[in-house]
Amino acid sequence: MNYNPRIYIETTIFNRYFEEEREYSVESKRLFEKIAAGEVTAFTSTAVIKELEQAPEPKRSQMLKLVTTYNIRVWEVEQEAEDLADLYIAAGIIPTRFWLDGVHIAMAATNDVDCIISLNFKHINRLKTKTATEAINRLRGYASPFICTPMEVIYDDN
Repeated sequence: MNYNPRIYIETTIFNRYFEEEREYSVESKRLFEKIAAGEVTAFTSTAVIKELEQAPEPKRSQMLKLVTTYNIRVWEVEQEAEDLADLYIAAGIIPTRFWLDGVHIAMAATNDVDCIISLNFKHINRLKTKTATEAINRLRGYASPFICTPMEVIYDDN
């Protein structure tokens, strides 16, 4: 069976691509290789672009160039995702000052992707967030995308 997962790439993955001395840099680059090979369909959002634009040069330009180089589709953040992120905040899953982390999860849910790829182990890729956002997403009628690391996608071969 030929499986081409639809993934949402969160900000940490763009960062890690250029942080060669840090853990998961190699795997993040391999994820982009899978995107280039057409084995994965990648999306991100204007929320990620907004965060990338806050980085200092030259890293800012390098990270933004990944979006165009790998033809990653950028979705506008819509009210529906903002409202869902607000529910995550109200439920105490995501701290208020990290609202954009909730937006990333909500964008993945409202756009029905298979998974959100994140190395943000403080607010996104952790058990509490995974279980609690899944419950809220399902109660609101959304699918609940898996929250994954790049390794879970790149090593998904036989």
